[in-house]
Amino acid sequence: MEFAGLIGSVALLIWLALRGIDIVFAALICAMVVILTNDLPLAKSLTEYFATGPLGAFSFAGRFYLLFIAGAVFGRIMGESHAASSLAMALIRRLGAHRALLICTISCALLTYGGVVVFVVIFAIYPLGLKLLQESNIPKRLLLGAIALGSGTFTLTALPGTPSIHNVISASALGTDLFAAPWLGLIGAVLMFSFGMLYLERERVKAEAAGEGFVPGPRDDIAAAGAEGPPLPPWPLALLPLVFVIGTILMPRLLKGVDLGSGVPASILQFASAQPVLWPSMALFVGSAIAIALFPAVRRHGLSVAGRGTQDAIMPLINTAAVIGFGGVVTQTSGFADFTTLVLNSDLPPLLSAFFSVSLVSAITGSASGGLQIFMQSMAPAYLEMGIAPEVLHRVTTMASGGVDSLPHCGAVVAMLTITQLTHRQAYKDVGIITVVFPVLATLIVIGLVALGL
Repeated sequence: MEFAGLIGSVALLIWLALRGIDIVFAALICAMVVILTNDLPLAKSLTEYFATGPLGAFSFAGRFYLLFIAGAVFGRIMGESHAASSLAMALIRRLGAHRALLICTISCALLTYGGVVVFVVIFAIYPLGLKLLQESNIPKRLLLGAIALGSGTFTLTALPGTPSIHNVISASALGTDLFAAPWLGLIGAVLMFSFGMLYLERERVKAEAAGEGFVPGPRDDIAAAGAEGPPLPPWPLALLPLVFVIGTILMPRLLKGVDLGSGVPASILQFASAQPVLWPSMALFVGSAIAIALFPAVRRHGLSVAGRGTQDAIMPLINTAAVIGFGGVVTQTSGFADFTTLVLNSDLPPLLSAFFSVSLVSAITGSASGGLQIFMQSMAPAYLEMGIAPEVLHRVTTMASGGVDSLPHCGAVVAMLTITQLTHRQAYKDVGIITVVFPVLATLIVIGLVALGL
């Protein structure tokens, strides 16, 4: 009964999400299914496991609310100031409109590999991506696919040295470093990127042939470009706020290991390194202030524009938090513990068993980092005893965590859909193929190479 309730609740949440049911309501219903079928204490489950526990909805919202607001404000100001339009037009003139998806993917990849968290990447790239797709007349659903490819696949789990939380979790648990099994990571990254770009380009061509073009969302405020629209700021000027934000966020990593003495610069660097959420939030707020000062289109009404940006952050934050809360309830069940034990004791080859273990735990919780953390705490020692090299286990399980976690109930997927104002029905097919199918395929190929001794 417990196991059936666990799997049934995940299936129900996916079904409700695909049907367009409000994700907050759906997550609460499915959490109740888990609670009732697993005989969990009702009050503690709703007030602690779902709401305020380590994986609780309000715990997540409390940690990330400032980041969501700062990112939404920056995105709104960059959009209404026409700075995003200016940058998009400059890129199109130099690279061609048909490369809009490649531009978005590479931009997201550079930010993510530089240590920028996924939510910041979405907010920073969204206004630029909107204008790129508008000028290229590419369906908006493919923008979500490009963002997912650049920020949620190879840069998070495969590329050696990536500072993502997934890579850090594996390194901390196994005593390896962020560059563990570099060739395996590079091969996996190349496969994910190649598969993803080939798919996006194929979909772009198919959409063009079918007459499917760009349609903005109800809250997308994209100014027209050219003679009929407002004058655009020069692209070097439009680039300044974005450069400031990215440079500020990356500063702790760029200066890591540099001896700055004991003055104010050293104190700032120490503060930045210790605040992975607050520091980028501050960078985004200051970047927004710089944009307001630079661009006349928002200078007189800067506070109003920022206020509208704040409203843009509310639903993405609440929706994502609700799904995280559901995962918090799931991890407390005996069915979840029995499930992890069952997978661990299977007769599969050790590396393949590890792949399935971390994949399925991540799928149930809807979180790559959460699934990987649980795997490292409860299962990794057993796989090391089976003879898997720590570096190989590091890379394979890190890559595996970023595959089946991205089912429709994944918090990051819900956030991307809400921010871009798209539904699961409109955009999840592309996101699912890029963030589930291709990473799983790439990881299995890497496992095959290890089995062959390559």
